[in-house]
Parts: sequence; structure tokens; C-alpha cells
Amino acid sequence: MIKTIPKQPEDRPRRRWWFKQIHYYYYRLLRLRDTPEAIARGAAVGVFWGFFPFFGLQTLLAVLVATLVRGNRWVAMVATWVSNPLTYVPIYAFNFHIGRTLLRAKDIDLTDVDWTSSDLFYLGGKFALALGLGCFVVGSIVAIATYSLTVPALYRLRRLRHHRRSRP
Repeated sequence: MIKTIPKQPEDRPRRRWWFKQIHYYYYRLLRLRDTPEAIARGAAVGVFWGFFPFFGLQTLLAVLVATLVRGNRWVAMVATWVSNPLTYVPIYAFNFHIGRTLLRAKDIDLTDVDWTSSDLFYLGGKFALALGLGCFVVGSIVAIATYSLTVPALYRLRRLRHHRRSRP
């Protein structure tokens, strides 16, 4: 007599790679040996610099400023990834629009540019000023929001983790 073994369903469904990455960084964040305030300072600094178009310098500036404000440098580096090749265009277009609105500069219209050197030279300074102001304002608002949300979230997550570990 041949005995057949019934098929067992998998204990856990297979997870997608991105879910594993999020899970990994979630636990890295929980295991950081820093205060929630220092971690939040690092996140706020990283997000702030992530809103500026300093490609390649964002991480360096975030680490430098995080060191100055005693924030977590690793979190500052990771938080600059808020701007990545998928989000560059919408972030910088929004920042430019905010800067142009704050400066009340209606003459900076990139749709009517002839793209000649004289037009670009004329618009270059105004464009840079509008983009820089927009990046500063939007980055500051998002950095304040990041800090304000990260501190209580980390306290809560650590409290939940401690509570789970202390149960029998």
C-alpha cells in the first residue's frame, strides 16, 4: 500500500522583494541606538536636503548638517532618497512653481522660451532664484513635518516593541 502525503500549504506566502526591503529598513530603524529626537533630526535634515537639486551633494550636505545638529547621520543619508530619479521632475516642478508664486515673478515662463543663449542667460538667474526659494520653503515645511511625526512615531514603535518582547 502506497501512502500519500497530503500537500501542505506554505506556512507564509512569498513576499515581494520590495516588502522585504521595507521590512529590513523598518527593523534597522527600530534597532538604531540613538534617541528618537536624534533620529528625527537626521530624518528632517535628510528630507530637507532631498528637496534641493544638488545631485550627488544632497547626501554629503545632509551628513554634514546632521553632524552639526547632532542628528543621526545614517538616517539623514537615507532620507535624502525622497528625491530619486522617479520623483525629481514632480518635486522640482512643484518647488519652482512655489518659488515663482512667492516671488510673484510672472515673467518666468518656460513655455515661451526660444532656448537661445540670451534667453537662457536672462532666465537663468530668475529661474535659479525661484527654484532655490521654492526648494527652501517646501523643504523646510516637509522637514518640520517629518520631525514632528517621526518623534512620536518612534516612541510608539519602541514602546510596542518593548511590550512584545516582555510578554511571555
